[in-house]
Amino acid sequence: MSQLVDRTITALRSEHATLSGLVRSLTDDQLATTSGAAEWTVAQALSHLGSGAEIGRAPIARAAGETVAAEDNQTIWARWDASTPRAQAEGFLEHNSRLLDTVEALTPEQRSALTVDLGFLPEPVPLLTALGMRLSEVANHSWDVRVAFDPNAEVDADSAAVLVDLLTGPVGFMLGFLAKPAELANPVSLAVPGAGLVIDDAVTLVDHLESPSASFHGPAEAFIRLVSGRLKAPYDNGITVEGGVTLDDLRRVFPGF
Repeated sequence: MSQLVDRTITALRSEHATLSGLVRSLTDDQLATTSGAAEWTVAQALSHLGSGAEIGRAPIARAAGETVAAEDNQTIWARWDASTPRAQAEGFLEHNSRLLDTVEALTPEQRSALTVDLGFLPEPVPLLTALGMRLSEVANHSWDVRVAFDPNAEVDADSAAVLVDLLTGPVGFMLGFLAKPAELANPVSLAVPGAGLVIDDAVTLVDHLESPSASFHGPAEAFIRLVSGRLKAPYDNGITVEGGVTLDDLRRVFPGF
């Protein structure tokens, strides 16, 4: 697990480097462009990531022994929502960088042993779980931002590979929030890049399937976009599914966030 923590932190840093390079070049008009999340502009997607970084850093820093002033989430969100698009973009750069500096400074022992009270789960979770949830947010919303200017944008390949590993273990519970298995009339076992997806009464990602009933043909990044509801036309070129389920069936199971 310690190696997966390190890989997750590395992926988060790489995502920041890619996105910050783009964000610094955006004009005010570009910040107002509709993002891949159709209900948000690019600036609003960055605001979501920035406020998430501010909120997410606090419990990790506290777990590591830092004193962090308490501020409720509603107050933080209201402050971000009231900011200008330019301030939202610059705030993302600042707060995401602070979060990364905090986690990169953790010792190997802290990376393995820290538990983090996120406030909205029943009990504190391992650091890896907190970071894995953050990577899911960053990888998908980074795509939302980038696809506004590049229709061929993809989720970062390294992030996608890490997320597949995370979804087979410490953040697999997220599938319970993302998926609607009742949309399928019959159970399905789907071979996907690096893993297998089982859809019956629940949805589970496993590291191997002996005899899948269907196969997803596409890269891991496309599978991650499927799970997050982002594998839609016109961003699904070359992706096919064969066997006892269709791509449209799977889209109904994963309506997105």
